[in-house]
Amino acid sequence: MKNEEAVSESREADEASSLEPPSSQPLSRQEPHLTIQSAPSTAFTVSVRSMEFLSKHFPGCTVSDWNNWQWQVRNSFTSLNQLSAFLGLSEQESNSKVSGKNLPVRITPYYASLLDPSNSAQPIRRTVVPVASELILSPGESEDPLSETNDSPVPLIVHRYPDRVLFLATNFCSTFCRYCTRTHMVSQQDKVHSTQAEWDRALDYIRQHHEVRDVLISGGDPLTLSDNRIEYLLSKLHEIKHVEFIRIGTKVPVVMPQRITHDLTRMLKKYHPLFMSLHFTHPNEVTPEVKDACCRLADAGIPLGSQTVLLQGINDAPGVYLQLTHELLKIRVKPYYLYQCDPIPGSAHFRTPVEKGLEVMHGLRGFTSGYAIPSFVIDAPGGGGKIPLLPDYVIGHENGNLVLQNYQGNTYRYPDYI
Repeated sequence: MKNEEAVSESREADEASSLEPPSSQPLSRQEPHLTIQSAPSTAFTVSVRSMEFLSKHFPGCTVSDWNNWQWQVRNSFTSLNQLSAFLGLSEQESNSKVSGKNLPVRITPYYASLLDPSNSAQPIRRTVVPVASELILSPGESEDPLSETNDSPVPLIVHRYPDRVLFLATNFCSTFCRYCTRTHMVSQQDKVHSTQAEWDRALDYIRQHHEVRDVLISGGDPLTLSDNRIEYLLSKLHEIKHVEFIRIGTKVPVVMPQRITHDLTRMLKKYHPLFMSLHFTHPNEVTPEVKDACCRLADAGIPLGSQTVLLQGINDAPGVYLQLTHELLKIRVKPYYLYQCDPIPGSAHFRTPVEKGLEVMHGLRGFTSGYAIPSFVIDAPGGGGKIPLLPDYVIGHENGNLVLQNYQGNTYRYPDYI
């Protein structure tokens, strides 16, 4: 197959894709763990679910097409019209318009194959298909709830913590999450990847600030950039002596695992210490394809952590989140953060009471390995940074003893008189 120019070199990735009208027939119910192997030249696992979706909704396209990440981006679903060809849209989904214009939407064909066509309440469907509730502005909501713009000394850089910076390398994502903190910069049709000149100005800021030892590359999603552009950024950061390690924040391995090619992982291996923060939401996202993608990254020596947003009716049941943590550990991803949902505009239907997050955390401690337990945090509105929250296991002090309560509700005393 022709080696096409990477998405980052043009505006093509931001334009609505031209799709053959998908069939309106519902997807058959195949177990997602059943797999077939694609051609040796691609060496990707392809699930039966993916194969059925490909043959039904993209007739004439091949497994090699499906396994090409640029094809996934170009053929993403970008309108309710396209989604209605294979999803039975609910009233809430159909009414998600502003003055007759659809809310921005983008879903890769791979991730679309995971959506239940007949159940609008399916957890992962709710995370990517817009609904009318997004049009309701509730108290406390704002476009930039974390006040990142106030901590941005130069374009593309957020410098909130003393020793680390956030590098917003791109505005583009391959799939739009409805609860995204950066909806003010992502999901806009006029947004494309940043230019090299813009990157160079941001790199100069890092060079001049010797207190910066940790750089988190995020966006948008940096793994929607070409290998060459990713390597340019990593190599320039790697040359800065006071930068001790680099992190990449991405949801691409979850929504477009085809992007995690052998060429990409070989390149990433050259820039250790390199960490990656992935964005998992629900155990149904851990498919054979995603397992392969994460194993490739882990085999390249990249420590993987998951940053999960707590979402009402999606992953806020203790058993659901517990299952997600177990699935993640099996593919060598450490549950890292559980975030209280940020108050972006139209997010009230996603947000849970903080007590619900504490309940989820209480359902983990003592019931699973410590490796499966993340930090539950609120990223404080107004730029206060991440504030950790824990269930209250400390009852108080009594006669020189600290009175504690364990996960079963039993009381214990620790001598705390020193």
